Amino acid sequence: MDVVGFFNRETPAFRLALQFLTRLPIAAPYTEAAMRQSPRWYPAVGIVVGAVAGLVFAVADWVLTPPLAVFLAVAAAVIVTGALHEDGFADACDGLGGVRPKERVLEIMRDSRIGAYGVLGLIFMIGTKGLALSSMPATDVFFVLIAGHTASRAAMVWVMASSDYVREKGAGSAVAGGIDRAAMMVALITTGVALLPLVFCLRLEAILCGLAGLVLAQVLMRRWYEPRLGGYTGDCLGAVQQCSEVGFYLGLLVVVGA
Repeated sequence: MDVVGFFNRETPAFRLALQFLTRLPIAAPYTEAAMRQSPRWYPAVGIVVGAVAGLVFAVADWVLTPPLAVFLAVAAAVIVTGALHEDGFADACDGLGGVRPKERVLEIMRDSRIGAYGVLGLIFMIGTKGLALSSMPATDVFFVLIAGHTASRAAMVWVMASSDYVREKGAGSAVAGGIDRAAMMVALITTGVALLPLVFCLRLEAILCGLAGLVLAQVLMRRWYEPRLGGYTGDCLGAVQQCSEVGFYLGLLVVVGA
């Protein structure tokens, strides 16, 4: 396999994924081909976001209490991504939080304003994330953050591969339908690389429980919106990422916190 050629071909797609999912100052020339290929690198973007959050935690943990270090790490991830996924989760909560027809749900999810369901959802989501990470040994949090951010973005890729994009136009329309077997392989291999360090600091059953929690959270989120919408939107992907990340942390705690 021509490794150098592979990375030369894939670099534009990775840069576009990084530009799309973060607020990092990345210059990425746009082409339709690179944009369609970019979702395969969403988990790799998760490694970057998780590493930033992990470094913030590691530095803060030297001089502050672990809960404050976790708070700053979670805040760092939000800042790096521009709250992209949190915004999607809040919009999904607002749209799906009542009994409304599909058209009205999509209209509410497109509205930039946040409602009561979105506010409450974010409070519970951020609170659960912070409490879960604070309950883990401080020595493990750095690698847990990387694994959680990576695996939860792989969950986004799986949704894109196994469901339909329901809007004619939107943030996800340019990449909808661009997930093939090669894209899933890249996403899974990247996730495996991010999970590997956990093998050296956590028991195998903890990692398996973490992945089970991630899958369960993704399935529950999809069962909430797919029957209502008949597919996914960009906001739904953000909701899947947030729920999958928290599900991963909670799954780890089933063993780590025992």
